[in-house]
Amino acid sequence: MDYLKFEFQTNPENNEMLIALLGELPFESFEENENGLDAYVQVKNETPEIEERILELKNLFEFSHQKTLIKYQNWNAVWESNFDTIVVRDFCGIRADFHEPLTEVKHEIVINPKMAFGTGHHETTWMMMSIMENLDFKGKTVFDYGCGTGILAILASQLGAKKIDAVDIELPSYENTLENARINNIENIKSIHGTLEKVDDQMYDIILANINRHVILDSFSTLNKMLAPNGILLISGILKEDEELVKNAAEASNFKIEKTEYRNNWICIKLTVNY
Repeated sequence: MDYLKFEFQTNPENNEMLIALLGELPFESFEENENGLDAYVQVKNETPEIEERILELKNLFEFSHQKTLIKYQNWNAVWESNFDTIVVRDFCGIRADFHEPLTEVKHEIVINPKMAFGTGHHETTWMMMSIMENLDFKGKTVFDYGCGTGILAILASQLGAKKIDAVDIELPSYENTLENARINNIENIKSIHGTLEKVDDQMYDIILANINRHVILDSFSTLNKMLAPNGILLISGILKEDEELVKNAAEASNFKIEKTEYRNNWICIKLTVNY
């Protein structure tokens, strides 16, 4: 899985607007820095539309850009070196296997980080876990949609979930979820490599979807059918700028908005089916 890194040199004050506008393109993650913004897209997903859109944006913002190929093994090294622990109050924490243990949290998740979340990693993951603290997982069936490193699936298991299915379209995510489940001595996570169609004939008490706006919008109708009566859908990976769009689409798919949490420029939404 090779990536292209688009480096945007601009005033950091432009970062959030650039992320919102570039978010309509197939970029998977963003990283802000003191010189501007880096955006990542898989080589196989690069389209002429990306460069065309960037040229259009130069009429709105003053910036320069360049792109660099990042081979898969180098991508892992970059991600690993940039990984920081995530701590949600005294509830839970995530650390890499090369970090010191977290002693002041109720639930510790140890991972071998092998993929990039980019900007929003801490914010969206933090909010998902924050809301999960007040959900009842005991004896529940859970679906982690776009599982990445398996963090949310592992936390669901630690909170008492009976069975967790975790799916991701990327093979490294599937493999990393299996590895991280083993590291945390979790045995009730089924990791699935593929798309939503692999599991869309099943029903779950809780669905966790920390992905991105495009995937969530395309999946609302299917996720509605997969949610058991009185079930909960928790979504994130959504920018504040897209809040109204996503909420309108959710309501059009017969979801009821129960709670919205904000962290920097990102949001997390708790939904139930509107009977």
